[in-house]
Amino acid sequence: MKVCIAEKPSVAKEIANVVGANSRKDGYFEGNGYAVTWTFGHFCTLYSPDDYRPEWKRWNLNYLPMLPDKFLTKLMKDAGVKKQFTVIKKLFNQASIVINCGDAGQEGELIQRWVIKEAKYNGKVERLWISSLTKEAVVEGFKKLRPASDFDKLFHAGSARAIGDWLLGMNATRLYTLKYGGGKQVLSIGRVQTPTLAMLVKRHLEITNFVSKPFWELETLYREVVFRYEKGRFLQKEDADTTLKKVTGEPFTIISSKKKKGKEYAPKLFDLTGLQVYCNKRFSLSADQTLKIVQKLYEQKVVTYPRVDTTFLPNDVYPKIAGILNKLTKYSQLTAPLLGKTIRKSSRVFNDKKVTDHHAIIPTGVQTGLNAEAGKVYDAIVRRFLANFYPDCMVNNAVVIGETAGLQFKAKGKEIVDPGWKVIYPKSKKQTGKEEESKSNSTEEKILPPFVEGESGPHLPSLAAKNTQPPKYYTDGTLLRAMETAGKTVENEELSDLMKENGIGRPSTRANIIETLFRRKYAFRQKKTIKATDL
Repeated sequence: MKVCIAEKPSVAKEIANVVGANSRKDGYFEGNGYAVTWTFGHFCTLYSPDDYRPEWKRWNLNYLPMLPDKFLTKLMKDAGVKKQFTVIKKLFNQASIVINCGDAGQEGELIQRWVIKEAKYNGKVERLWISSLTKEAVVEGFKKLRPASDFDKLFHAGSARAIGDWLLGMNATRLYTLKYGGGKQVLSIGRVQTPTLAMLVKRHLEITNFVSKPFWELETLYREVVFRYEKGRFLQKEDADTTLKKVTGEPFTIISSKKKKGKEYAPKLFDLTGLQVYCNKRFSLSADQTLKIVQKLYEQKVVTYPRVDTTFLPNDVYPKIAGILNKLTKYSQLTAPLLGKTIRKSSRVFNDKKVTDHHAIIPTGVQTGLNAEAGKVYDAIVRRFLANFYPDCMVNNAVVIGETAGLQFKAKGKEIVDPGWKVIYPKSKKQTGKEEESKSNSTEEKILPPFVEGESGPHLPSLAAKNTQPPKYYTDGTLLRAMETAGKTVENEELSDLMKENGIGRPSTRANIIETLFRRKYAFRQKKTIKATDL
């Protein structure tokens, strides 16, 4: 008998439907030579300190650091887990082959491998590796089952991460609690939670200690267009006043007027962090809320695997794009211009070298009813997907330089010649905004009137008094980005290079880390911002 083990009952049901295991039993499905069972999250955990040595049960500085010779796992003390594990072990004892159908990622690999190990199964194991739960994807996955050994490195990476968490968490938590907890307060320390907390505290101190300083900006109005002084702000009011007097009453002459054709690319496809940042900014959803919603969308088969850290697709997905577009009937007005002709293939979308275990989050084409919040997240994923197959947005970027009293002023503007992908985001709708535009768009979206070099006329100069502003408190979105790019703030060059591709935490765990800080009373939410507590 072939035994499939999935990570959730709902996923097991989908797999059972595909393999023909249509008879429901207690803790598994059976039929057609298959048994399909499941876990529900972690069934196993690393040993507790006192499992290794009885004296390690006591929190005592003399026992630190605790360094086991070998790290071992055990079944979690939970009645539901024990009952389901008994089912799994019984099925494994009858299995000719076990097919690991856990979530296709590091955590999913670790969860199932530990269960297989705990059940003392030593037979053949194969791996189902899929990016969506549609029937087509599952069928294709079963045709391409891979040896479990192909994913040994992924398992070892997951194990190393868990062991690292244990070593730091168990030892440092006891150390800090005993030294600084006053005998009552447990001070939890974690490999990811503590550096994340450090960023929150550092930002708090930057804001608290910030001393605002005044500055002045000089600008002038010529033909209803604001020109700004090219040398920037003044730090002394006397200098600003002197310069204002110098240009007041003098004629303003256009010395350069250039218009350059340019293009703006569609925003890249979503990875998990990008989706969480977007949904926090647009819909005020926390990172954890977005993760739960998109995970549910994945289980409903409407989007691909969400716990990803790439914004690219592999080339072998390209032949499937037209089929997905055809199925998106609720977006037929937007898909119509793309269908019936060659689908665009851009290196900004398709790049095998930028894809590892999974590709960017995209719709599968499956249509189903969604509640309001899920609908917003799904709509964001679909529109981002569609935008990347539309033409680039073509613009004219204008830069005009004027001069008065020997000082130069600049005005920038932009004219959209062909909106291209921007038709996906009609401005009349509230959910659209400048964040949908590419980062290359740093100019204001305003059309300048035609200027002729050499033209001259009166102008109206003025000073704007302003103050330097402290950095802003983190939101879910900006904290996620800070975690993702944490390596940029590391001064040690070697460590910085190591962190460039990873930051701290993983896309799939960062939301939970933020929630952990709330649970531990280390941080709190104030409207959309996240702040550190006194603790």
